[in-house]
Amino acid sequence: MATFDAAEVLRRLSGRLKMRHLILLLSIRQHGSLTRAAEHMASSQPAITNALAELESMFGAPLFDRSVRGMAPTALGDVVLARAKAMVNDLGHLVQDMEAVASGQGAHVHVGVTPFVSGHILSAAMQRAPAAGEARVSVSIHEGNSDQLLAQLRDHTVDIVIGRASSATDVKHIAFEVLYRQTPRLIASRRLAAQLSRGPLNWPALAELDWILGAPLTPIREQVTDLFLSAGLTPPAPVVESHSSKLIGELIVGSSRAVSIVPADIADELVRIAGVAVVPYSFDWTLPPIAMFMRAQGPRRAAEQHFATALRTTCKSLYGPLAPDATNPPHGWV
Repeated sequence: MATFDAAEVLRRLSGRLKMRHLILLLSIRQHGSLTRAAEHMASSQPAITNALAELESMFGAPLFDRSVRGMAPTALGDVVLARAKAMVNDLGHLVQDMEAVASGQGAHVHVGVTPFVSGHILSAAMQRAPAAGEARVSVSIHEGNSDQLLAQLRDHTVDIVIGRASSATDVKHIAFEVLYRQTPRLIASRRLAAQLSRGPLNWPALAELDWILGAPLTPIREQVTDLFLSAGLTPPAPVVESHSSKLIGELIVGSSRAVSIVPADIADELVRIAGVAVVPYSFDWTLPPIAMFMRAQGPRRAAEQHFATALRTTCKSLYGPLAPDATNPPHGWV
């Protein structure tokens, strides 16, 4: 087995690797062939072929396997492509930071947010997050599920993720900190909520209403399923599946039969902006807590640290200190 000379590889990459090489690698993976990559980059196939050969000589091994089905990354290629994506994303973020500074702001932070995280929390954190020199931090919000956003955190598409921390969450190379826990609220139109509030909840009757829920296998959907199973009933099939709190609010207000169960902070927002009503009922609830995720490795910019501090302070002011069972797990948080 040949000895890997890390110093020699670093010397070659430091002297010869350029950003256009990284963009080329990402284009080849996206299109699966040198011909389509050349078309996408407005170049010739011989030029692309030569550039890839130059790249593979820098790394000292093939980065793609060639076959009749196209080109697929080798094991080394997968590693290089992951870093390439992060470096290209960082270059784009650098330009956004420059734009922020040019407009009088401190820097720009990309924040990934899973469904049912209160917009009030984000707004309050943004107001609390001045960067160095007291300039405001500008923020881009990226929405998605936990798996999508944590993948984007790893490839540097986003800097911070706010989402649920559960035993199923893949936190390899990621540090996280629990921020707060959510309690559930049953919401309906004002008329329907008044009817449901006149006595104990009638679970069979509740199962016959029009439910608006998230997608299957999501944490809140699983919780609602468990509530009905615990009552000895078949869980209702939703008439609408959506993670959009705005859409849920509009559907609830516009229907005399629609109901949903959402976290209390989201319910409060929908009461205020959509006119829904909350049915006063307490549920057993074991939803995973909301946490803040950041990359465990590499330096963190001052703007990211400021936003993280602002988010932590905001959640503490809104929800109080965490209960003893919600202390931060030892995953390298700094």
